[in-house]
Amino acid sequence: MTEVGIDVVDAPEDNRYEARVDGRLAGFAEYIRTAELMVFTHTEVDAAFEGRGVGGALARFGLDHARELGLKVMPQCPFVKRWLGRHPDYADLIYS
Repeated sequence: MTEVGIDVVDAPEDNRYEARVDGRLAGFAEYIRTAELMVFTHTEVDAAFEGRGVGGALARFGLDHARELGLKVMPQCPFVKRWLGRHPDYADLIYS
């Protein structure tokens, strides 16, 4: 559980993190994972859940997961890239 009422899980079979609100898919963040790197390629939030913290919950969960796995992050997704810009405490994860 991340933000209030938002459950985020890794769905590795689909190469994405999924956010659910009351059991309903609210959004997802797609990724490509290698042994050393996680590339965030696309984030999408259902219009019915916009403005409720779903995208941020996905970004935070995915980045925390990358940190747990010891991976660097390459944010190709514009949303994750902007989110990282607003959260300098995750700057150490960015692949350079």
